[in-house]
Amino acid sequence: MPGKHVPQRTCIGCREIRPKREMVRIVRTPDGGVEIDETGKMSGRGAYLCRRQECWDIALKKGRLQHALKTSLTDEERATLEEFAHKLPETEE
Repeated sequence: MPGKHVPQRTCIGCREIRPKREMVRIVRTPDGGVEIDETGKMSGRGAYLCRRQECWDIALKKGRLQHALKTSLTDEERATLEEFAHKLPETEE
């Protein structure tokens, strides 16, 4: 009997496909804000990133996050995301 289905998501930074649980979800909330969704259950449009600084840097610098969420980031939202990214490992352990 096959194992349980594991949801897969694509990182908007490196474009790797990984299990959803290994990723961090960024969500555009219904009121238009952008937040980090640690639970993966917030309502709104979501985009996924690996838990690596380099993926976050690519997503923020190249505008991939704004494109994926179909919104623009405020300076405050960008600062929050960059701060979160700096707490992550630079590359995979």
